[in-house]
Amino acid sequence: MAASAPTPFTVAADPAALADLSERLARVRLPGAPDGAGWRFGVEPGYFRRLIDYWHDRYDWRGAEARLNRHPQFTATVGCGTGEALRLHFLHQRSDGEGALPLLMLHGWPGSYFEFLDVVGPLARPQACGGSAADAFDVVVPSLPGYGFSGIPAAPLGLREVGALLNRMMTEVLGYSRYIVQGGDWGALIAAWMAIDHAPAVQAAHLNMVALRPPLGSGHPAITAEEQAWIDAARARLKHETAYQDVHATKSQTLAYGLTDSPAGLAAWIVEKFHGWSDGAAAEPPFSMDALLTNVMIYWLTGTINSSTWLYRTARENGELRAPPDRRIEVPCAYLLAPHDLAPPPPTSWLARVGRVDRRNDLAAGGHFVALENGPALIADVREFVRTHLR
Repeated sequence: MAASAPTPFTVAADPAALADLSERLARVRLPGAPDGAGWRFGVEPGYFRRLIDYWHDRYDWRGAEARLNRHPQFTATVGCGTGEALRLHFLHQRSDGEGALPLLMLHGWPGSYFEFLDVVGPLARPQACGGSAADAFDVVVPSLPGYGFSGIPAAPLGLREVGALLNRMMTEVLGYSRYIVQGGDWGALIAAWMAIDHAPAVQAAHLNMVALRPPLGSGHPAITAEEQAWIDAARARLKHETAYQDVHATKSQTLAYGLTDSPAGLAAWIVEKFHGWSDGAAAEPPFSMDALLTNVMIYWLTGTINSSTWLYRTARENGELRAPPDRRIEVPCAYLLAPHDLAPPPPTSWLARVGRVDRRNDLAAGGHFVALENGPALIADVREFVRTHLR
């Protein structure tokens, strides 16, 4: 099935949808909480009450739309391996010069393409920020299938199917023969699979999260003492942060009824992650309410919270969370790891079990949402990786 040409796209919410949202927020019903609950039971009650009040009284969606529309956006129809034609939405900011490397940047859950808005300009046009034109990229930031302004597949897709779809978007729709892929969360896992499945079109991978689990057992090196200590530390942290994964991977439809109907419920489910996966000891998430609510609004206005959870089920059922025993990432690969991510940074030997580790940079602070929390560090690391290993 041939892919369609890109069609320009503009974010513009229906006024009736905004009026409906305002009415729902005006009559929100919030639960009680134990004394001194803080963030131990979920979203801190006082903070959440302020967030809902801000959303209803002061948040400016039309201003957020202007930010979202600052870079050129498009949609295109791309054929899935299932035979379905799926609409993909993507931001595509070309550099000013010739010969810039294409850079595909992938979000995850509960994020969106919004995460990358502030890094797109410096990456595509570094000279406008006092940098060198030699560091410019053609930047492509899609909404993953089933997320935001992309179409919802008829049935859940797997990680490798999403990777194949995005590769067709890059090669058939945008005409790039080779490109770099960057990602965190699901974006890191999809990027890792793309580096395995779609090289040499995928020229290199830059990951800001520990992605695929390595194959273990017979025929593979025994786990070292350093690796076992990390596994134990990661399990201790994940025990308190990943219950949502079991819901998404089993009974996501039941959850979706509440989150699709209640803006407060949707915001609580999403915003809690932006706190716990950045610095759970902080009094508030390290992001402005405007940033948090813009991300939530993309889910709310598009009604995609249900389909955004489907990857959790397919990834488990397809065995796509673990690298295959007989294939590795053979293209240049870099890791930018933050201390407060879902899991602490592992030993390099753990990463090397999956494939190449050409560059590793451990940040001193920050967490899961690096593009939002520390965009300059992400920009600098991608540039240095490319300068060192691809130029």
